Amino acid sequence: MTPFRTASVAPQPTATPAPGPAALLPSPEALRARIPLSALAKKTTALTRRDITRALNGQDDRLVVVTGPCSVHDPDAALGYAERLSALAAETRDQLIVVMRVYVEKPRTRVGWKGLLSDPRLDGSDDLPSGLGLARGLMAQIAGTGLPVACEFLDPLVPHYLADAVAWGAIGARTVQSQVHRQLSSGLTMPIGFKNTTDGGVRDAVDAVVSASRPHVYPGIAGDGRAAVVATKGNPDGHVVLRGGADGPNYGPDEVAAALAELAAAGLPQQLIVDASHGNSNKDHERQPLVVTDIATRIAAGERGIAGVMIESFLAAGRQDLELGRTDRLVYGQSVTDACVDWPTTAAMIDELATAVSTRRSLTPTTP
Repeated sequence: MTPFRTASVAPQPTATPAPGPAALLPSPEALRARIPLSALAKKTTALTRRDITRALNGQDDRLVVVTGPCSVHDPDAALGYAERLSALAAETRDQLIVVMRVYVEKPRTRVGWKGLLSDPRLDGSDDLPSGLGLARGLMAQIAGTGLPVACEFLDPLVPHYLADAVAWGAIGARTVQSQVHRQLSSGLTMPIGFKNTTDGGVRDAVDAVVSASRPHVYPGIAGDGRAAVVATKGNPDGHVVLRGGADGPNYGPDEVAAALAELAAAGLPQQLIVDASHGNSNKDHERQPLVVTDIATRIAAGERGIAGVMIESFLAAGRQDLELGRTDRLVYGQSVTDACVDWPTTAAMIDELATAVSTRRSLTPTTP
């Protein structure tokens, strides 16, 4: 499985490295060889990509559920969460396509901890080589249990190292207007969700889906780490994620209908994903269950167009401040970025969504 959908990758002549104390990163090929995906991880990733694509095209009536920590800071806690989620995903597989958030890069409005990949020891050392290995190893381990992985792509070089382990990817609200990220997405081989901008506007996300569906040529890196000209074929599986904005939530039926109309006007499939967190919960994690209940009620009543739901969830509820170098003070399984709902609340929401899908099916007459 290649991490990128490319028409060609043309390596360039090797340049003389610039002087300085910066650590060198391994090449993508070297890291993938050092931390390979198991046969089960490859199968899980490939089949989940296929299933999500079918859901986004209206060919699979199951609901995609992307759930997990706002960001991963403790691999042990993430694996503990994955073990619980894997069991629940198996119980609801007839109604839901459950994917775990394994977010290792964090966009910051100003400054702050940038994620496990940038600072794996949570001490400000910025050991990116170790962070890349830790992130890939964690994703490979989770996917190797049969639970698919989702992440947000922030730095355009990172997918070369991680993308083959990712079943669903996201482009965030702060980068959805970025030409660099649209080009990047055009070469990725998994479905990509483009979030609406932080002000709540959907048009930029629709434009991003259209742009990413087209071929692009741009400077990047080859598998051996050398600078290269990357020519992509376009990603046909881009879609919009509604996450609310400065003007308030946008998960209601009117807002969803308006977004679907914009997709239709652009000639795109009329399916989208709703993020129950961020602007849709007014940044209050305790409101996420209210969002999910509203969506589940509408799905149970027969509403179409919502292909998936995102939930920010961890083992413990809320969030905590991170003091660099003092991991001994951290509460196990509690977020150090956005506040999350706890595991019992997560399990209840997933069961509610599964029941809603079953109820909607019962409303559809069977063909004799």
